[in-house]
Amino acid sequence: MLNMHQVTKVYRTELVETHALRSLDLHVGEGEFVAVTGPSGSGKTTFLNIAGLLEEFTGGQYTLDGVNVKGLDDNARSRLRNEKIGFIFQSFNLIPDLNLFDNCDVPLRYRGMPAAERKLRIEDALGLVGLGSRMKHYPAELSGGQQQRAAIARALAGSPRLLLADEPTGNLDSQMARSVMELLEDINQQGTTIVMVTHDPELAARAQRNVHIVDGMATDLTVEPALSRAPQADATPAA
Repeated sequence: MLNMHQVTKVYRTELVETHALRSLDLHVGEGEFVAVTGPSGSGKTTFLNIAGLLEEFTGGQYTLDGVNVKGLDDNARSRLRNEKIGFIFQSFNLIPDLNLFDNCDVPLRYRGMPAAERKLRIEDALGLVGLGSRMKHYPAELSGGQQQRAAIARALAGSPRLLLADEPTGNLDSQMARSVMELLEDINQQGTTIVMVTHDPELAARAQRNVHIVDGMATDLTVEPALSRAPQADATPAA
């Protein structure tokens, strides 16, 4: 689904050159749930922006669902992003002047989707996250957890192949965070690939794989189950 090989990102000004990503290698298979962790300033946000086609990279190769994105123009990148990727943000990014139905409708309109299909998709997505009866409510009328669920529904309405979540529980209390995480797990079990950036080790531990980014380089922290099950040598001396 997502394959980055030796990806670099350098920000340059007249006086300073900052290496945000350094030969980053990361493969995410279809249907995986991967948590990405790392300290502030490690390159997590840059990685997520590149994965979501919001930023271009300086060097290396990035293939998204079989498409080599290097060299794509803005229109091609936007089209690929809109068709393949769903985003969930820490701050929800709901439009306050629109109700939940219309919030979910905005990205679908950009795809030129017929009204009847949009309506069906939105109703299904809001129903899936438990907000089917609140589609005419405005964001300010909802709790933080409900707003995040609405943001997830907006992403799901587009039937994304890849869901990118940036600290999706960062503004929620622990109970709401667990509820949102359970929803993401359910979505993943239905086949959607999820890459989630988080600072919460409890949430990261619930993902199938953990990738740690430090100084712009990624390390897969997942321990092979076979290693933990390897038989131990018998230290008892022979009689």
